[in-house]
Amino acid sequence: METIFRNLGWLLASRGINALLSLVYLALTTRTLGLENFGYFTLIVVLAQALAGFVSFNGWQAVVRWGVESAAARTATGFALALDISSIFVGVFLALGLTALASYWLPLPDTLFWPTFGLCAATIVAIRSTPTGVLRLYERYDLAAKADAVLPVTRAIGAGLAALFAPSVTGFIVAWAIAELACAAAFWKYSARYVSIGLPDISLKRLPEQQPDVWQFILGTSLSRTLAVISKQCMILLVGALGGATLAGGYRVASQLGQALVQLGEALSRAIYPEFVKTKDAAIVLSNKITLLCLMTGAVAIPVAYWGGEWAIRLLAGPEFVFVHSAMVILACAGALELLAANWESLLVAKHKAITPFLLRIAPLILVIAAMQSLIANWQLDGAAAGILMMSALSSFGLGLAVSRQQRDQHPPTADMFEAQ
Repeated sequence: METIFRNLGWLLASRGINALLSLVYLALTTRTLGLENFGYFTLIVVLAQALAGFVSFNGWQAVVRWGVESAAARTATGFALALDISSIFVGVFLALGLTALASYWLPLPDTLFWPTFGLCAATIVAIRSTPTGVLRLYERYDLAAKADAVLPVTRAIGAGLAALFAPSVTGFIVAWAIAELACAAAFWKYSARYVSIGLPDISLKRLPEQQPDVWQFILGTSLSRTLAVISKQCMILLVGALGGATLAGGYRVASQLGQALVQLGEALSRAIYPEFVKTKDAAIVLSNKITLLCLMTGAVAIPVAYWGGEWAIRLLAGPEFVFVHSAMVILACAGALELLAANWESLLVAKHKAITPFLLRIAPLILVIAAMQSLIANWQLDGAAAGILMMSALSSFGLGLAVSRQQRDQHPPTADMFEAQ
């Protein structure tokens, strides 16, 4: 637990900086651009993030899992880098095609084609799964936190400059593209201190020859990542396609303020996954302790969103965005459930069951996508948020059952799921 809390501390420090500065550039973008233009900006940023999420792999988990032995570190890192390079080549071509067609399925004007493609390309080129895995392999979460902080710091500075000298959607898009590239450069700078690889090490064949289950593992974790992208970024695109740019912008504000717990969940999963891999048989006991911590965190965060959310929206985004408050509270509830899910999903992946979280998430996702048009038509933003809550509830319930079943397989039937010992 001490190692987890130390690693989690660095990750939360990074996330804390990110959260604080994200409020700064949220205020700058919403107040500078207004409802409709902020909606355009939101759709472009989310499209770039969604594309990067679709084409990239969770190579960092392969580095952590198979790079533990020093002799295998270069092989695992070279494999992850080969995955990233493949993702970049495929992603840039895919970005060109999707942005050319974006105006047909998203409420984006044709004049924003080049800014949209530029940000998509920059976000894909800035894929940093490999250096992230190297830093986690060597437990340099302090350096990872410093590199991660480059993104929000550069965004905040860029947003300030854009608000002063280029108060337009394009101005903010340029700032976001520069921030992505700067963050990737910082990760590579720090990771180069620990693993040095040459061209022969960059291979998609060497690691699978030594570890036959590599591709099954990569497929399972990457499918789960793809579902996470669909459930977050692609949901905003769906809201924009069905409800317009203004509704998409409102959803973005509600999501950023209400689902801060999702960021905590992502930090938690990244911190505990290496420990689950190392502890093996004691991983379930460790997961039970983390579950109690998650429950307490959610119990605090939801009331804060309910009573303090409207004040925060007025202060940061302005009174024209107050209509998102109820959706923000609903998304805070969904974030609390995702915090639990992140813990259980990491445990299942560490136990070589990477495909299980994918299967447990895809059914609720399909259900919500099918219902989203009706939800938005009847309840607007609150309906979209309720769909996300339903999806998180079903996914968390399934993951909890899967972990409970695994615990019963390893312990006597009388063992309690939340038992500390």
